[in-house]
Amino acid sequence: MNPILEKFCGKYGENDILALIAAAEHKQTYPVALAILKEAQMQALAIPQTEKMEYKVGYGIKVMIKAQHILVGSTRFMATENIKIPLVIQYQIKSWHKAENSVIMVAVDNNLNGVFELVPTIPPEAKATIQALKKHQIKSVYIISGDHEIPTRKMAESLGVDHYFAETLPQKKAEIIKDLQASGKMVCYVGDGINDAIALKPANVSVSLRGASFAATDTAQVILMHEKLDQLCQLFEFSQDFESNLKNSFTAILLPSLIGGVGAFFLHFSIIQTILLKPVSLVAGLTNTMLPLIKYKQGKDEKMDMKRILPFFDER
Repeated sequence: MNPILEKFCGKYGENDILALIAAAEHKQTYPVALAILKEAQMQALAIPQTEKMEYKVGYGIKVMIKAQHILVGSTRFMATENIKIPLVIQYQIKSWHKAENSVIMVAVDNNLNGVFELVPTIPPEAKATIQALKKHQIKSVYIISGDHEIPTRKMAESLGVDHYFAETLPQKKAEIIKDLQASGKMVCYVGDGINDAIALKPANVSVSLRGASFAATDTAQVILMHEKLDQLCQLFEFSQDFESNLKNSFTAILLPSLIGGVGAFFLHFSIIQTILLKPVSLVAGLTNTMLPLIKYKQGKDEKMDMKRILPFFDER
């Protein structure tokens, strides 16, 4: 999800509050932080320097700016910090949630100063990727989100996902992964935020994207370098090809040995004939293991040929 800052509600200046959020989030790389920083840059705001920073996983960020205590995060974070939310803002937040959008809140010195509405935008390749994954024998897809119930449900419906968990803390995400594994499922978890790091660790296969939070990329087994979800399909294709190649290699190695053994006992193979089958099996196995490299080089050569051909057509 790549959110967009849409509306602001609060008794202080919108740009002042946005500058504080940008200051708190300036070292983060997850989608919400990037959306905030992008908006601050578009407004050409001066982002103040932070003196101290503490990230509360699953809740938000605490920072110190010019001797002021700044809290940036969700309604759940404000509740844990005993920040009172005025009724008018509570009503506004409820209306935004009904519109299936999220919020990010800012408090200064224990007083709520403002709330931004976050409108989620789903990557265009996400739905096609999920549909393609189901063709790769993926039995079920889940969304596990720390976001509010309504926007999470909307996202699941728009993507064609049958199962979702909303308002989920990071530790709970890891518990869900373990519960799925206990039910006999092999779990591939995809996440890019700090809150995803705990869930990435117990997954059978953990995937993140280039440019994600350091916690996510350091934990994940696989990094999608193009920063797009459609590479997941390639990942499963590679794994299936690898499994198929591995089975073929075992067959290529064991079958000649099996033939030699049967031939020696039942077909009166000589010792020389039986021994000669051994290097045949090794050559067959080695040749099979080289097939992925050969295909890769052929594909690379085809791309180089296309690069030579395309300029000719462009000129015409």
